Amino acid sequence: MNSAILMAIVYSILSSLGLPSGFDLTFLIILVIIGVIIVILIKLFLVLIPAILVAVVVYFLTGGDLFWTGIAFLVVAALSILSKL
Repeated sequence: MNSAILMAIVYSILSSLGLPSGFDLTFLIILVIIGVIIVILIKLFLVLIPAILVAVVVYFLTGGDLFWTGIAFLVVAALSILSKL
């Protein structure tokens, strides 16, 4: 579909709802912010995968002790984040 036709459809829908034309700029800014947050969270999750795996192993080796699991997660997470800097 041609982008001009698509934009015409979007503007007609916005005008039929009674929304001003600057309303789409607000949505664009909001969607960009949400996209940046999602990208940051995905990258952070990928960095923390080793810490999660170590925490799971420690959890099962200690019989479910959450204190040592948390310590192991924090240590490996800190080392992983420091290695990325």
